[in-house]
Amino acid sequence: MLDEPKTGRLTIQYGPADGFAVAENPPRFTWLPVIEDEAHYVLRMSTDPSYPAKSTHTFSGIALNFFTPDTVLPAGNYVWSYAVCDDAGQPVTAWSSDRSFTVADGLPETPLASRKTRFATADRSHPRLWLTPDRLDQFRSDIAADADHCTWSTFFDKSVLPWMDRDIMPEPAGYPDHKRTAPIWRQTYIDCQELLYAIRHLAIGGQVTRDADMLARAKDWLLSAAAWNPAGTTSRSYTDEWAFRVNVALAWGYDWLYDQLTEEERTTVRTALLARTRETADHIIKHANIHLFPFDSHAVRAVSAVLIPASIALLDDTPEAEGWLNYSIEFLFTVYSPWGDKDGGWAEGPHYWMTGMAYLIDAANLLKSYTGINLYDRPFFQRTGDFPLYTKAPDTRRATFGDDSTMGDLPAVKIGYNLRQYAGVTGNGAYQWYYDEIKRTNPGTEQMFYNWGWWDFNFDELAYRTDFPIIDAVPPADDDQFRWFKGIGWVAIQHRMQDPENHIQFVMKSSPYGSISHSHGDQNAFCLAGFGEDLAIQSGYYVAFNSTMHQNWRRQTVSKNAILINGKGQYAGKDKSLAMQSTGKINIAEDRGDHIYMQGDATAAYQTLSPEITSVLRDVYFVNNEYFVIVDSIDADEPVEVNFLLHANAPMTLGDTTFRYTGENAGFYGQFLWSEAGVPTLTQQTGFPDVDPSEIEGLPVSTCLKATFPKAIRHRIATLLVPYPTAAPRRIFSFLDDQGYDCDLYFTDADDRSFRVIVPKTFDVGTTPA
Repeated sequence: MLDEPKTGRLTIQYGPADGFAVAENPPRFTWLPVIEDEAHYVLRMSTDPSYPAKSTHTFSGIALNFFTPDTVLPAGNYVWSYAVCDDAGQPVTAWSSDRSFTVADGLPETPLASRKTRFATADRSHPRLWLTPDRLDQFRSDIAADADHCTWSTFFDKSVLPWMDRDIMPEPAGYPDHKRTAPIWRQTYIDCQELLYAIRHLAIGGQVTRDADMLARAKDWLLSAAAWNPAGTTSRSYTDEWAFRVNVALAWGYDWLYDQLTEEERTTVRTALLARTRETADHIIKHANIHLFPFDSHAVRAVSAVLIPASIALLDDTPEAEGWLNYSIEFLFTVYSPWGDKDGGWAEGPHYWMTGMAYLIDAANLLKSYTGINLYDRPFFQRTGDFPLYTKAPDTRRATFGDDSTMGDLPAVKIGYNLRQYAGVTGNGAYQWYYDEIKRTNPGTEQMFYNWGWWDFNFDELAYRTDFPIIDAVPPADDDQFRWFKGIGWVAIQHRMQDPENHIQFVMKSSPYGSISHSHGDQNAFCLAGFGEDLAIQSGYYVAFNSTMHQNWRRQTVSKNAILINGKGQYAGKDKSLAMQSTGKINIAEDRGDHIYMQGDATAAYQTLSPEITSVLRDVYFVNNEYFVIVDSIDADEPVEVNFLLHANAPMTLGDTTFRYTGENAGFYGQFLWSEAGVPTLTQQTGFPDVDPSEIEGLPVSTCLKATFPKAIRHRIATLLVPYPTAAPRRIFSFLDDQGYDCDLYFTDADDRSFRVIVPKTFDVGTTPA
């Protein structure tokens, strides 16, 4: 008998699911594993449900519960099933339920070579990471002919030579009394990253120039780090982000200095590298179980950041390394990304897209260079550059969602580097334009923690130019201003992004991922930026994970441009199951010519804390690329009070039903046009209640407008929101007709363009008597 349990929200799913039209050829297959870790599987698929031999593809000896075939399928309708098999590949259990899928003509062809042939042509000599020996020889020749080939001279002067004179880093002491503190976490984070820079860059510099002193200095750094205790303060279990950096530093050092090490020194480094990699691999595969529970941000990131470089460096030194490398490749080819789908979205938001994608890019480039395996052919990677492009424009700071350690600065430079990588992969000139804009608008931040603590851009530039072309920048087109990332429930508008003086960004979210991981309790929330300035913002700071600012404010609905119900928002605590239940959905998002319309459904997100709620919908109309009409519809089994929240960088001017924000370059005004439950009471508060002031000392504080609507069983709230440049304020004129079964809202702009929004009425609002 085959154990075929029901999937949960947090688990991997059975896929392709019944009737699913796959996005690539061959399909990616996933299923819940049996409880025996050592089990192997056999998978079959056929155009005939009886699985006749002549029309059935069979794959046996599959070691994991996810699989990418090595062959492309003819277009057609298929069924598939799997079973546990023996060493000969024969089923030893019943076959699973049949599931069906469709392969259309013209899909991207992305087969994955089988384990038997995957590394057949890979060079077993060193180095293997980035450049192989033949490419290293050619690179030396190119440098001899042109010292600035691929920006080598910049990298050598700024990122190699400084480490010759730096004292070798001692093993970190850890936290006082081994209790985590943010300042030490951050500083040691940077220290361990600098360890990687020193070893990798000195080793590369010494090998390219054949400088004996530089190679000796690189070896000194490497042997010092190899002597650190793998189970000590830089172990994964102590602080995983520190451990990842030390792990990768040893991998680059072992690979690039292999011919400089004695056999005894190799053993020393290899032993340390193997112990550290094994700890991370065991956590990913045996403890976090990302093949069963794939929504672990750090564990998934470590596949790219640690397992792939370390496994390539150790390949042939231990059978474990080939197993880890196969696991990593198959995870990235099949399950990845658990945070998105073929649309290219990333549920954790653009900042954690940046982080996860940066390591994925490193891993993809190492795999492509060393094995010829090309992850970039997959649809997700062909389109994922659209996600930051449309959700975090180069001139915005606080107008998007998710954790973000830039602390209100412009987008981190690494987002631009990632986009440039995808320009090189896809030829998309808009991605190159984004990179150019980030470099133009955000210079001098290379040493900021969120850059230097993660990346040395001089090395990134060098590595990119050796492998990919520079694409001509092409600004986004005026008629290409809208994206719906359906798999993650994000909608984004970028009106005239290439023209900051006329640019409007609007992002709305209602996500099936709820508040899991680096997502927040922000279903049906929106952010707005315009004319070079953030307007309706995501408030607060991501000062550190689990800080009071993070847990009590930043993650909570109270910090969003969203609604509260009886003073409560959406679940955003630490229970992953509840976080994944607190979901939203974008029901529709489309460009209708004179307006863009979207509707979000956050019912499930609010029901977690407010079970009396039966429906929470938000309709948004972006009219004539000028203004927004927002209609909130809340239904409940008993009367509830509703708070409409709106956050800005400074206090607003409030009227009875109006509000106005004036910034340096832009502002907005708004009006609550109609409420079926009665008129609101408007208040505002500056600051962050329930947050430790020491965490945000010296940082600007924002202001929250709260419009409180009387208790009712059903709420229908219509709000006008008009952004404008301060040099040219706008007015939108409106009136309403609420006689009959609907409330008709009419709008007219300065060019006499009219627009109507119809809000159905209920007639029984259930208002509680005063």
